[in-house]
Amino acid sequence: MAVHASRVNPSAAVHPYVWRSLGFAGKFTGMDTPNVGIPERLARRMSMAEQYEYLRTKLSRRGVLLTAGGVAGGLLTGCAGSGTATGTPSSAPATGTVHGSAVAPFGRHLAFGADPKTQMRISWQVPLAVQKPYVRVGLKPTDLSRRMAAEVRDLHTPGLTGQRFAVDQYYLHAALDGLRPGTRYYYGVGHDGFDPASRERLSTVGSFRTAPAAPETFVFTAFGDQGVSYDALANDKVILGRHPSFHLHAGDICYADTTGHGEESDIYDPRVWDQFLAQTESVAKSVPWMVTTGNHDMEAWYSPNGYGGQSARWTLPDNGFDPQKAPGVYSFTYGNVGIVALDANDVSYEIPANKGFTGGRQTAWLDRRLGELRASASVDFVVVFFHHCAYSTSTHASDGGVRDAWLPLFAKHQVDLVINGHNHVYERTDAIKGGRVGRAVPVGASTDPTRDGIVYVTAGGAGKSLYSFPDGVKDSYEGNVADRESVDTFHWTEARHRKHDTVEWSRVRYTGFSFLSVEAETGAAAKLKVSALAQSGERIDYFEVRRGA
Repeated sequence: MAVHASRVNPSAAVHPYVWRSLGFAGKFTGMDTPNVGIPERLARRMSMAEQYEYLRTKLSRRGVLLTAGGVAGGLLTGCAGSGTATGTPSSAPATGTVHGSAVAPFGRHLAFGADPKTQMRISWQVPLAVQKPYVRVGLKPTDLSRRMAAEVRDLHTPGLTGQRFAVDQYYLHAALDGLRPGTRYYYGVGHDGFDPASRERLSTVGSFRTAPAAPETFVFTAFGDQGVSYDALANDKVILGRHPSFHLHAGDICYADTTGHGEESDIYDPRVWDQFLAQTESVAKSVPWMVTTGNHDMEAWYSPNGYGGQSARWTLPDNGFDPQKAPGVYSFTYGNVGIVALDANDVSYEIPANKGFTGGRQTAWLDRRLGELRASASVDFVVVFFHHCAYSTSTHASDGGVRDAWLPLFAKHQVDLVINGHNHVYERTDAIKGGRVGRAVPVGASTDPTRDGIVYVTAGGAGKSLYSFPDGVKDSYEGNVADRESVDTFHWTEARHRKHDTVEWSRVRYTGFSFLSVEAETGAAAKLKVSALAQSGERIDYFEVRRGA
């Protein structure tokens, strides 16, 4: 087993070339992206790169010290009047006057590397800087004999007068490679003064299991738009009961603002991330928590693309087209299912703060990757997840940018299931082919993507305040079916206009907190058994996906 410190450097999380201004028309609303203190009349017309440059220029004029490494890497560092500035992440920052025994790690979260059979990434947080952080790993909880250094990614957020003080956060990461497939490993995270292998710290030891060498039946779960709330905690509790092999989080991860409501008066507050990672630790310490980026995850403080903060907090598979520039774009294969994560901020017509930031490279990569997965003899199903909705009738409705850029590729490569967030409801379509219903898929039915088209699921009821459906459109779910011939809704155009639609594909609707649970079966009759569960654990939807059935 080869284990080493993470090679991902968040100070290089932004591509060094100058980003172009996007020059889009229209305006942002206060809910679209985090409010980082830029006057609304300006922010709503700025791209993410322009917001970052505004903050950098404004803070520099106020005497904020920026290190050369911080500017080149795209991270805003230092705070007004400090007289010092933090540079690129170090391997062992000083603790100051606090002894390491008094500093407890928290917010553990796992993620796969590009190969879930042999790679795992362990990440966590400490409230203060520590000396010589590390992770211990072994095959028994009482024998964590392997010890390796961790990488520290320190993230500094300048203060805002009258809003909040400057905030320093310390994220730690270790990459484990060369693991055995299908094996249970135990691990503990620590630093000088805090040894997880000591008798008094054994309760902090966690575990994970690598993907099996050969496909076998497994479960994964998914949702989007969680934030921090009691409802989010309730969903996490039910997810644990499903014993998933991994969890997909389709963007709008934390909602790091002062009230957590996404209101225009909210100000970005990075400390909410501390709460979020502590909240999810009960699941994420043993279940790889695989995220991608939504509109609320673009944080202009740290980098021109808005993802400098995410690159500090997460270590995700690095097999996308550019893991530094677009960390939420990657793929992995677990068992007989290929998973593809996309960054819909790149193509969104509704919220164009990062529209076009990859210059088409993400879409070209998607075409290649879907082709590779579909050509693989070991992959029965391909599942794609991202934030903005391709098909939904709820508040944000459907994003024409997603449809124009990616739906032709989904059809070309016969994607089996698409999972979105963004709208804070559960909604599931019939099988859609060529923009129309290819086959009705009522609760309990089965569909064949090679014949019928693709089912799209909006699973945005993870914990944030719920949305609704159009006036007069009732919920319709298992045990409470209220089918409609059509629903009046809209989709977003490139000009940021709402174009009216009358659609027939809205099959299941539920305005409650919920998540998706998918059981993948292998063999000659391979299938995906897709369920949606309310936070009570009650099933609200169920259907099956079978290819060539």
